[in-house]
Amino acid sequence: MAHNVLGGELQPCSYDPLTGWFRDGCCNTDSGDHGVHTVCAVMTAEFLEFSKAAGNDLSTPQPAGGFNGLSPGDHWCLCAARWTEALAAGAAPQVVLEATHARTLEWADLSDLEAHRFSGDPV
Repeated sequence: MAHNVLGGELQPCSYDPLTGWFRDGCCNTDSGDHGVHTVCAVMTAEFLEFSKAAGNDLSTPQPAGGFNGLSPGDHWCLCAARWTEALAAGAAPQVVLEATHARTLEWADLSDLEAHRFSGDPV
């Protein structure tokens, strides 16, 4: 059983769009996940622009890869390092702590994640 950053059981992040390293809706990870896709983040226009400028365009659809592109409000398993970069740049999206894998704590402090806690409806 995977754990979240709060020590509880990892909860789903999103089924629509379907997210996760394993495309199972959860921010699970394994040794093959070099990007460490463990942060359940709620997309914002600001973050999507930041990510695009940093070389990872998450908003443009890529039909060949089955990717429809993300929009503000979508929940997505984000790379832990990208979230940390966005934090330093003042563009970090909110985080669903219950759906954020504990491995994220290797990249980000719990206090920073808590400061960006999403308080809206879960999945």
